[in-house]
Amino acid sequence: MTVVVVGAGHGGVQVAASLRAEGHRGPVVLLDGQDHLPYHRPQLSKEFLGSGAGEPQLLRSPSFFADQDIDLRLGAAVAALHPAQRRVELRDGGTVGYTHLVLALGSSLRRLPVPGAELDGIAQLGSLTDAAALRARLGAARDVVVVGGGFLGLEIAAACAEVGRAVTVVEPQARLLARAVAPAVSDAVQRVHEAAGTVLRLGAGVERFTGRDGRVRRVVLSDGSELPGDLVVVAVGVTANSGIAAAAGLAVDDGVLVDPWLRSSDPDVFAVGDCVARPDRELGAPRRIECVQNAIDQARHVASSITHGLGEPYDKIPWFWTHQLGLRVQTVGLGFPDDECVALGDPDGDSFSVCRFRRGRLVAVESVNRPRDHMAARRLLSGGVLPDPTEVGSAGFDLKNHELATRRAA
Repeated sequence: MTVVVVGAGHGGVQVAASLRAEGHRGPVVLLDGQDHLPYHRPQLSKEFLGSGAGEPQLLRSPSFFADQDIDLRLGAAVAALHPAQRRVELRDGGTVGYTHLVLALGSSLRRLPVPGAELDGIAQLGSLTDAAALRARLGAARDVVVVGGGFLGLEIAAACAEVGRAVTVVEPQARLLARAVAPAVSDAVQRVHEAAGTVLRLGAGVERFTGRDGRVRRVVLSDGSELPGDLVVVAVGVTANSGIAAAAGLAVDDGVLVDPWLRSSDPDVFAVGDCVARPDRELGAPRRIECVQNAIDQARHVASSITHGLGEPYDKIPWFWTHQLGLRVQTVGLGFPDDECVALGDPDGDSFSVCRFRRGRLVAVESVNRPRDHMAARRLLSGGVLPDPTEVGSAGFDLKNHELATRRAA
């Protein structure tokens, strides 16, 4: 039984590793279009750019793939999928047959479709090659403009501030991380960035870029104001790499559509990670989750299903973390804009958590410099006895103590 995995990011490498750990003895072929050994991507916008920049950490040692009899093929870009023939076509003309196929296609950075976007000095960060080029440019930059106040944009801004560059963040929403976290967490992140000297332009979009001699010099905003910028980094989100799946006749909708077991519309083709669109009961539509831990958890589940047959549906709770300028933000679960939010600790300080409730049920916890709360929340949301809003808001409530007490009682 041959398993072919397309994509050697976090999800793809984990599928291959977990297949061997689960006891799969058939061939495992791991295809990737890049020439680099698989590496940790979260480092690229953190340590790699910041003052302690070094080389990115590899996901596995160079000898791991040979030791585990995993056929890692770098530079093997996929041209087409042929599910009816159970065959993958490569751009070099070769083909690889499979019994099961796993798509770990990842995502691609969104472009900013405005005049001047082709100017030199406008960068994005989606790969090791991008990060190395950005780090080299950062050394000579005077005025850095980061377009996008999401996690990636803010991590890049933090890294720039750490090496002493003047940074301005442009975000069209009224607050930072507006789609990802509660307002109190946005405010905490804003405070540390402003304290580091970062200028925040909230509620303003980019109208165009202007330059001289083919190189960017200024950023013109939607309100008519202009910002100096000899280095602009665009971080305005990603889109799922699902085009190759759609061309093969697989169902897609902002990602590869999967069932509760992460199977595509072809039951011999699974998908994991950023390219996956899963049914979401709360949203009433498919939903994609873009985080490393989600890709890894899904990869482990798929490897088990392939090796041992379908078991329970996939049900892991996603969690995420970011470090910015000494601030550690950790989230678990998925929130919605109309959630009821109850704070633990002082939201005006530098250590607190926000518990998010939907129809009275705890669905997410966002922690600022409170790893104790984060770990307790991960255990609770994975199957513990959930507190209600009144309980969380009562004097002296402690999330970890609640989790320990309910676990002992159970």
